[in-house]
Amino acid sequence: MLNPIFIIIGINAAIFLAVNISNDLVYDIALWAPLEYMLAYPWGIITSMFTHYDFTHILFNMITFYFFGSYLLKLIGIKKFLIIYFAGGLLGGVFFVLLQTLMDPGGFALAIGASGAVFALGGTLAVLMPNLKVFILFIPIPVPLWIAVIGGGIIMSLFANVAWEAHLGGLLLGLAAGYIIKNQKKPTYYF
Repeated sequence: MLNPIFIIIGINAAIFLAVNISNDLVYDIALWAPLEYMLAYPWGIITSMFTHYDFTHILFNMITFYFFGSYLLKLIGIKKFLIIYFAGGLLGGVFFVLLQTLMDPGGFALAIGASGAVFALGGTLAVLMPNLKVFILFIPIPVPLWIAVIGGGIIMSLFANVAWEAHLGGLLLGLAAGYIIKNQKKPTYYF
């Protein structure tokens, strides 16, 4: 069986190469805001989840995706994993478009990247395994996963040109998914 993590990384890598060969392609597959721009390019809500233009952007997203994804996939299985990944990316896109439309009604912006989907995986994992110790960049001691995910989201939102709205949407979906999975009743087996 093919590993969905490597398939998604491969798609991201292929699109990264394509947008760096044809620079204008990024404008055709990005997620646009405000809402009326998004409606002109509706496929952007999906294609933007696989699009990266900058090498450090794809590198950090795919490394984080690999580690969160590998661990979570083993915990919840492929079906739930893919649902959370894509739903987190979609909700992240919706948050980006709606919040950009509300906060800057006369402006326009575009978003690309898998961060909303990655934050959904991180949020789910943070609920299921909150005290899992992880290392994060430039911090020489392990920290609990929930601090890394939520703290990372807050810190990243302070940087310019970061679609914090997409991160927030993905994170909220992931936290909700983690809560639902954690509280699902286990089936009772009768023999």
